Amino acid sequence: MSLFSELRRRNVVRVGIAYAVVGWVIAQIAEFAFENFGAPDWVLKTVVVLLLLGLPLALFFAWAFEVTPDGVKREKDVDRSQSITTQTGRKLDRAIIGVLVVALAWFAWDKFSDTAEPMPVSEPRAEAATNSDLPVSSPSELANKSVAVLPFVAMSSGADDEYFADGLTEEILNSLAQLPELLVTARTSAFSFKGQDIPIQEIAAVLGVKHIVEGSVRRSGERLRVTAQLIRAADGFHLWSENYDSSSTDTIAVQENIAEQIAAAMDIVLDEQKREAMRQAGLRDVEAFTLYQKGLKVYNDAHGERDTIEGLLEANEYFEQVIDRVTNFSQVYIDHSDLFIHLLTLEAAENRPAGISDEDITGAYSSAIADYKAAVSNARSTDLRLMIELDLAFLSGNWRGLGGRIDRALAEPGCSEGNWTPIIADIFGYSQPYLEHTYNLLACDPRRSLSWFNTARSALKVGDKVEALRVANEGTQVAPGGWLNTALIRALLANGRVEEARQELGDRIQDEQSALQFSILIAAHEGDRQEVDRLVDMYRELPGMGDFQLLIATAWAGYRDEANDLASKIDRHHFGAVTLAQATQWCGCGSPFDLDSTPNFAAKIKESGLPWSPPVTVGFPLKDW
Repeated sequence: MSLFSELRRRNVVRVGIAYAVVGWVIAQIAEFAFENFGAPDWVLKTVVVLLLLGLPLALFFAWAFEVTPDGVKREKDVDRSQSITTQTGRKLDRAIIGVLVVALAWFAWDKFSDTAEPMPVSEPRAEAATNSDLPVSSPSELANKSVAVLPFVAMSSGADDEYFADGLTEEILNSLAQLPELLVTARTSAFSFKGQDIPIQEIAAVLGVKHIVEGSVRRSGERLRVTAQLIRAADGFHLWSENYDSSSTDTIAVQENIAEQIAAAMDIVLDEQKREAMRQAGLRDVEAFTLYQKGLKVYNDAHGERDTIEGLLEANEYFEQVIDRVTNFSQVYIDHSDLFIHLLTLEAAENRPAGISDEDITGAYSSAIADYKAAVSNARSTDLRLMIELDLAFLSGNWRGLGGRIDRALAEPGCSEGNWTPIIADIFGYSQPYLEHTYNLLACDPRRSLSWFNTARSALKVGDKVEALRVANEGTQVAPGGWLNTALIRALLANGRVEEARQELGDRIQDEQSALQFSILIAAHEGDRQEVDRLVDMYRELPGMGDFQLLIATAWAGYRDEANDLASKIDRHHFGAVTLAQATQWCGCGSPFDLDSTPNFAAKIKESGLPWSPPVTVGFPLKDW
């Protein structure tokens, strides 16, 4: 009898197969349990090593021993005519089949369970009610090759795991955004659905895309599991799905593979040039994109939920760590510059925050300009570079040829927006082309509150008060935000709906300073001199009141001499021109001051060659200039 025949007779082969299948199931269950219990990596490794060591022992036992009706005996002591190895083999066959069924069930659960785990959204379901408050794009508007990458869910509970998951999501999004054939929803809109249980079909309709990417991330020590899937929104069909089991050091490779697989699943042909563009997008550094997400969270809070300067100081600590690790990421320089711009504006308005030293102020301008120059040199698209160059020229006082820069920036197709573009465009007669640009930005990023705000404000600037009100109303439903509330109040006033504006003020503006400011706005619009005087006196007494806010309020109130005095003081500061431009934009009252009271600002306008005729968005009968 041959060796193989003897191995089969003694059921050694069957025992080996059964052991391998059972060992695989045990290893998978152990992996799942240890991940959720937070066990260190060495525990699972020990289990796997013990299972591997057990295989030769099981094979040896099957060769040397035999199960008989009288118990386990040495094979050589069993009479071949009395052997029951055939019956034992059939039992092993049934056991193997049973264990294989369990193994296949486990594999299927492990492969597809992330679609049933708590995800940011659920699968499409027939019984889900559609949120009629959300604007839905018509089918004809949906591009075939359009996708939104929803925030991947952090399935582990480490301190940085959620930031890590957000960073991984953004890296995938940035890679896909490099493909000109693919329409990719911007981060703000995609991340607005984070933690919400909304059907895929509804999210896709709101964002105007035909495909959704979602996934999850688990980390345990250095071990990493990422699950990603591309879903066709129309029917919920998974066009592509994959699990990645690797280490944290392989994160960039995993992110690149996910992006490339998604592109391939959407029938986009990738040549080496496109692959290289995808690889160069984003940060490409695991620690850096975790730090950037932390900084971004603090940065966003600083523009709404906490003291601005305190928050930006903390955010910059994260951004500086990112810059130390990745020097060619343009956006982090823009974010980093925001603190210095705020300090300069407040200093020009004689409203320096507590704890800010002369040294902080002295270095603010050079730091801001250095950040913008770094952002320009590292911009990865023409439209972004043109926008940043426009901002840099404006902030640095290089206003010669500013009109040409505005023309080029607004003419270049793309989804980029400069921080200062709305101010520059609106006060220098470019509101109409800028309004057209904002519609494109809304298509790129429909859940970005700032885009809705800028669109509504620009509609007012061009005199389309009906469109301004439509945009403000729709925006407050889709992407509510503090600034957007102010645009809604102004649009209501422009349309003669004063009582509704007053109601919105009471319902939406909770901050004491902002509430008083917009009470002055409404009273000034109504021409109520007595009420305006009373409110402005109260406004002056508020803590932290600076020349910037008072300039706007006094212009509304028609206090011409005082407005000119305040503007003159601001004009003497080296950052005064930028601050006066901001005040003009926020006033919406034409020019808040006489140009001859601000000789430095007037010189800048002359240098630019641009007209000085800022639009009036809301009537102010008390203001006679």
